[in-house]
Amino acid sequence: MAVLAAGWLTLLRPAGRYFGFRAHAATVQPEQGKHPAANAARIEQSDDRAKLIFELSAPLDATAFVLADPDRVIVDLPQTDFALDPETGKAAYPPHRKAGLIAAFRFGQLAPGKSRIVIELGAPAQVVLAACDKSDSDGHVRFVVELAKTDRRSFEAAVQTARIQLAALAQPKTAQKPEPESAKPVIMIDPGHGGIDHGAMVKGLIEKELVFDFAKAVAAKLDADGRFKVVMTRDGDSFVPLSERVRMARDGNAALFVSIHADTLSSAADVSGATVYTLSDRASDAEAARVAEKENQSDAAAGLDKTEDASDVSGILFDLTRRETRAYSHFFAHTLVNYWRVAGRLNKNPRRSAGFLVLKAPDVPSVLLELGYLSNEKDGLALASAQWRDKASSQVADAIEAFFAARESGATVTKTDPDRVPVGKIPSAGP
Repeated sequence: MAVLAAGWLTLLRPAGRYFGFRAHAATVQPEQGKHPAANAARIEQSDDRAKLIFELSAPLDATAFVLADPDRVIVDLPQTDFALDPETGKAAYPPHRKAGLIAAFRFGQLAPGKSRIVIELGAPAQVVLAACDKSDSDGHVRFVVELAKTDRRSFEAAVQTARIQLAALAQPKTAQKPEPESAKPVIMIDPGHGGIDHGAMVKGLIEKELVFDFAKAVAAKLDADGRFKVVMTRDGDSFVPLSERVRMARDGNAALFVSIHADTLSSAADVSGATVYTLSDRASDAEAARVAEKENQSDAAAGLDKTEDASDVSGILFDLTRRETRAYSHFFAHTLVNYWRVAGRLNKNPRRSAGFLVLKAPDVPSVLLELGYLSNEKDGLALASAQWRDKASSQVADAIEAFFAARESGATVTKTDPDRVPVGKIPSAGP
C-alpha cells in the first residue's frame, strides 16, 4: 500500500463512535477468477474519522492520494471487478443525517489493467490507511480506506505533494502517427462516459450503458451501408478522457464526430426529448450551460487531475475553430433534428449550443446528441427499449448519410456567419 501525501503512512487508531452504512446488494456479476472482485461495500464514519470498506475475493495493493477542486481521495487499484450497484456510492450516508468526511464515492475501470475508487469529501481529510485487512471467516478480504479530518492548509500541502509525485511518475506521451487518409469518410461515434464515469443514473438506468448500446446500433447501421469507415471512441466499458476523444477524431481524420449522451433533471421530471448541441463560446441558454458543465466534468468524475492529462484540449480557443467546421457542425445538427422527428420526441428547444470540451476539434464537424432525459418516465422507457433503439439509431444513421450526400451534391454553408444555415438546403426525412 502506498499513500501519496505529505509524509509516509502513519497508522492511527480509530476514535469515537462510528455509524455504518452498507452498500446495496450486488446487481452485476462479472466474470469471476480473472481479477479480484468487490462484492460488498460499507461506510463507517464519525465526525472526524471515516472508513470505506470493500469486501474482496483476493488481496491487492493500492495507491491513495488526495486532490482538490473538488476535494477528493483517489485510490488506484489493479483491475478489479466491482459486483456492486453503480448507484451504491450516491447514498454514502443515511437520509436526513449530516454527511461526514465521505460525501459520496464511485468506482470502476480507469484504463486496461487499472481500476479506481474516487471518494468525494465532505471536509478536508488525510489518508490514514488504504490496504487489505485480514480475511474474514468466510474467506473474504477487507480492503479498507481510512480517513481522518485535517485542516485546509495540511490538505492543500498534501495535494501539492501528490501532484508533484504524479508528475514525476507520469510517462511522457508518445506522438501518435495520424491515420492514413481513408477512401471513405470516417465517422467517429463517441459513446459518452464509461468505466468509472457512469454518467447519469436513475432507477437502474445507467447512462454509460444506454449510450454505448445506442452507439453500437448506429455504427452497425453505418457499417452495413458500406459508404463509411466507422470508428468508436470506446469499444467496451472503459474510461476515455475528453481530450483523448478529441485527439482520436483529429488523428483519425474524422469527417464527422457524434458524441452520444443522456441527460437527467430531477427537479423537472416533465422535461423530455432529444437535444442536439454544437460548440459555442457562450451558451445559448441556461439549460445548455448546465448540460455542458455536467458533461465537461467527465474527467473529474474519473478522478483525473490536470497533471495526469496535460492535453491542450482546454487550451483550444474557440476563435481558432475553423468557421467552415463550425458551419458544417450546425448544418449536420439541423439535419439530425429533422431526421429525429421521425424516430421520437424532441425537446421543446432541440437545437442548443455551449462550450463542450469534447466538441473542440477545430477541423472536425462535431455535435453532441442527448437522447433524452432519464428522469422522465417516457424517455427512460424508450431509451431502455431495443425497439426504440433500433428505430432511433436508424434515423441517426440516415441523417449522417443525408448530410454527406448533401455535401457531395455541392451544398454549401455560410462561412461568414457559421450560425446561419440555409434552411432550404438541409436534408429532411419527410414533411
